[in-house]
Amino acid sequence: MKIVVIHGQNHKGSTYMVSSMLAEKVISKSGGDVKEFFLPSDFSAPCTGCFSCFKGEITDCPHYSSLQPAADAMLEADLIILDSPVYVYHATGQMMSFLDHFGTWWIVHRPKEAMCSKQAVAISTAAGGGMKRTCRDMADSLKMWGIRKVYSLGFGVQAASPDDIPKRILDRIDRKTDKTAERICSGANRKGMNLRARKWFAVMRMAHKHFEPAEPDYSYWENRGWHGPERPWK
Repeated sequence: MKIVVIHGQNHKGSTYMVSSMLAEKVISKSGGDVKEFFLPSDFSAPCTGCFSCFKGEITDCPHYSSLQPAADAMLEADLIILDSPVYVYHATGQMMSFLDHFGTWWIVHRPKEAMCSKQAVAISTAAGGGMKRTCRDMADSLKMWGIRKVYSLGFGVQAASPDDIPKRILDRIDRKTDKTAERICSGANRKGMNLRARKWFAVMRMAHKHFEPAEPDYSYWENRGWHGPERPWK
């Protein structure tokens, strides 16, 4: 299984530990390899709102040369892991800036069919709270990209570093990553689309038929037969 991990921070703390643990367990069960990208060292450019990607392609983004390695890796991967520690109850600014660059991949614009054969995990840790919101920040994009199955793992570690995490919490992390790895491996090689994305697909398909065509989205859908019987998850 090909795994890509996008870390929402450069340092290797508790969130990195959980992501690494999960990736290692999946690889031990299914084989494969892992590619890692660290933000902001591997990508740091904020979206400028130039609208180049929406008027054309993501390749028209002024930051695409530095964005491409991570974008290609996500398209090639079987499993995408996005992780971020909780920063003021949300994902890191660098993670959100990274995801801002993939607006055209959302189901309401020009989704990638390849996403329908992938699984993904949003992972977050904090000393106290905010993990649910932080996971949701990342899972919103993962789901709206059309990924078949998206998991969320959030842990309150009650510590500032992995070495200080209480054993009972480490045991819980071990159990939950074990269970998630099992589910990921059992769900390999399946195709589909999560329910949220399928609902938005139906809404946009109807909008394309009843309103003035918005280009280039309309032609993208038309060329793939999505206004007819074809579907990206089939």
